[in-house]
Order: sequence, then structure tokens, then C-alpha cells
Amino acid sequence: MRVVSLICSATEIVCALGRGGDLVGRSHECDYPPGVESLPILTAPQFELGGSSGEIDTRVKNLVRDGLAIYRIDADLLRDLRPDAIVTQDQCEVCGASLADVEAAVCDWTGAPVKIVSCKPLGLADVWTDIRHVGAALGADDAAERVVTELQARMNAIAATAASLPEKPTVATVEWIDPLMAAGHWMPELVDMAGGRNLFGAAGGPAPWIDWEDLRAADPDIVLVLPCGFGIERSMAEMPALTAQPGWPDLRAVRNGRVFVTDGNRYFNRPGPRLAESLEILAEILHPAHFGFGREGEGWRRFAG
Repeated sequence: MRVVSLICSATEIVCALGRGGDLVGRSHECDYPPGVESLPILTAPQFELGGSSGEIDTRVKNLVRDGLAIYRIDADLLRDLRPDAIVTQDQCEVCGASLADVEAAVCDWTGAPVKIVSCKPLGLADVWTDIRHVGAALGADDAAERVVTELQARMNAIAATAASLPEKPTVATVEWIDPLMAAGHWMPELVDMAGGRNLFGAAGGPAPWIDWEDLRAADPDIVLVLPCGFGIERSMAEMPALTAQPGWPDLRAVRNGRVFVTDGNRYFNRPGPRLAESLEILAEILHPAHFGFGREGEGWRRFAG
């Protein structure tokens, strides 16, 4: 089977199912597991990726306002690759090529129909469903069930330990810095499983825009910075937009040295197998005396500014 994946999390799902060898094309952002970078690239953003968080936000909102696609699909290359299955998403128009984009790219194809699998992960249960759907499309149902079972067991073991701990620190997750956005979807569930109390965003709900004064009034025990699409270094460079806010030094999390910058791009914002690693990162940040997975530096860093 020839498979094209147009979203990072789906590429990781396909590989976790043992079908990485079937991949013949990827999105411009697919970079894991190692080796997928050599696959032909089928998508490109329609906006400039450089600049600050605020500038990127403005560019994306302008495209959406004008009814334009945020990503471009190379329809000619897609046809040449002759995929039997294409995996994409229709959860977020900013996250990657949409289902509508894919349908438009293949609408005039003739011959054997191509399977289009569209992932829509709003919460953890949806992630498991998406893994099973991809498995079914690729004829890997047993592998999908095994992957789901193993991930759930890993994560449930962490949740069981965290549930027994007396401290439940309050956590503010920052999914975008300027303008300020908290994390939604599966993140409130991960915070809860790691033994914290999530302050903004509802499980299964969209990531909410929040006002600085709301975060300041909540005065969280922990501030977790995980911008979508940004690694640690890029997020660190954006932190002055937060630290310049009035009252930043007075936040409990700042005073106690409990502001953490994570690799949101590789972990928290990819609804696939590495959500297990994301939970490990959360657990060792929230409860370092009880969890140690060795992910400091690679997956998260304490912010000292």
C-alpha cells in the first residue's frame, strides 16, 4: 500500500503501526520518526513563518478572513505518487492541510478511488479512535489495538501514581503567547492525569483566547508554555512578550521558579503516540520528587527570566 500523510501526528501514527515503509509522501512539517524527512514534501504554508507570535497570528487571521487556504498542496506531485491512502485532518485549519484541501486536490482523479482518512482529535478518546481508523484503512487493525493498549497502559500508570499525591498544583497552559491563548482539547486531560488542576480550557473543547488579567488573577502555581509549532528555543525567544506584562514578576509561579518552556511542537501539540511522552514531561514538571523520565533539556526547560 502507498500512503501519504499530510499531518505530523498521522505520520507518527502510521510509523507506530509498523507501516512507515508504506509512506511515499509527507507534509512539510513531518519530521519524526527519523527517516521520514527523506520523503517527498507535498504541502507548504501560504504565509511567512518568520517574525513574532503576534505577526504570525495576524498573517494567519488575514488568510482566514479572506477565505484563503492556509496551506498549499502540490496536487501534481500527489497524483504522481499514486497513493492508495491519504491521511489528513479536519480538526484545525491552522494545524495542517485540511480535509477540504485534500478533496479538492483529488476531485478529478480517475481510476481506483483513494482512501482519505481524516483525523479529528478533540480529546484523548478521539486520539485512540484516530489510531484505530488509520489502522483500519491500512489493514493494520491488530497493530492499532496494540498501540492504543500500550499507550493507555503507560499513561494510566502515571495517572494512578499522580492521583495518590496530596499536592495538586494549579496549571496555566500557554499555547500561544501573543495574543495569549490557553490550551484546550486533550491538554486539560493530560494536566489532570499528571496530578495538576487545569485553569483554562476545557477537555475536548477548543483552545481559548484569554486576557492577561485573567491569568494574573488566577495566579497559577505553574505556568507551562507550549506554543503550537514552536520548539523550546523559538518559545524562549518569544518569552519577553509574556515577561513584559504588568505584574509578571509577582505571579506565584514566577516567584517560585515554576515557569517552564516545553517543546510544544514535538510533543503536546501532536495528537498521536508521543502524547505519552508529553504526559511524562508534565508529570516530572508537576511532581519532580515522584517522577523522573529524563526529559529535561530535550522536552522542557525551566524559565529563569
